[in-house]
Amino acid sequence: MSGLLFPGQGSQVVGMGLEFFTKFEIVKKIFRQADEKLNYSITKLIFEGPEKELQLTKNTQPAILTVSYSIFRVLKDEFEFDFSSFKYFAGHSLGEYSALVCSESLNFDDALYLLHERGKAMQEAVPVGQGSMIAILGTKTDYIIDLLKLQNKDQGICEIANDNADGQVIISGNKNSIETFQVILKEKKIKSIPLKVSAPFHCSLMMPAAKTMESKIYNTKFTDPIFKIINNVTACSESDANNIKKLLVKQIFSTVKWRESIIKMQETGVKNFIEIGPGKILTGMVKRTLKDVNCFSINSINDIEKLKNEFRK
Repeated sequence: MSGLLFPGQGSQVVGMGLEFFTKFEIVKKIFRQADEKLNYSITKLIFEGPEKELQLTKNTQPAILTVSYSIFRVLKDEFEFDFSSFKYFAGHSLGEYSALVCSESLNFDDALYLLHERGKAMQEAVPVGQGSMIAILGTKTDYIIDLLKLQNKDQGICEIANDNADGQVIISGNKNSIETFQVILKEKKIKSIPLKVSAPFHCSLMMPAAKTMESKIYNTKFTDPIFKIINNVTACSESDANNIKKLLVKQIFSTVKWRESIIKMQETGVKNFIEIGPGKILTGMVKRTLKDVNCFSINSINDIEKLKNEFRK
């Protein structure tokens, strides 16, 4: 049994997907479609940069979707990869939109629009410099939750944004509150690393962004996905289109329960985890959290050949 994984923000790099674009007409068509829908050349931005522009969340989000969807279509259409053994699709944050597109729940054009708008709304929710995010390494999630209870609530928001893997948790919130929490972490000899982000994602400070996106998501057509989606907010299987809409709104200001999601997948029979899209971040998270599973990341045509050979065994 297999699960298909789609990456989120942080996986982007200038030049991603170029090999697929060069070789396959279906990929050129997808990139042209993205350019037309967004009314600017996301293609040029992905392949030429500048990197600073690609890193803007309103550009990053549709860019990663475009590359992930392109690789999926190459697997499906050009290599005729059999997805019948796949029990779940799952995406990390914006990757959930990629999962929904590839499971035929959401139209690619609509996903591009929603992610571009989502990126803008998330960026505008908190003035630049007022939010912060840190990564905490080598510490169990439950212990971090206990430490967060020591925080003075009057200092502002300080919440778990991403429960990514065993020993990898992301905290998000007001800059002052995060800095105070870092003092607590230092006293406990716990390592934390400030993240270079443009806004404090996946915490209560993103409520204005969720409010902005609510009507846009609800007014977009979704259908029940043909593959079960493991949802970021619940870490449970979701297959009802209306419920998926509600959870996409909630996801903007909620913890991404990625560690719980991949544990759920393994507990229900998934042995193979295949990451489709730029980078290998999700593959690393799976390896940190689960034992006795097979992990594959698909970034090149050679990766697809290796995957096909593995699945023939």
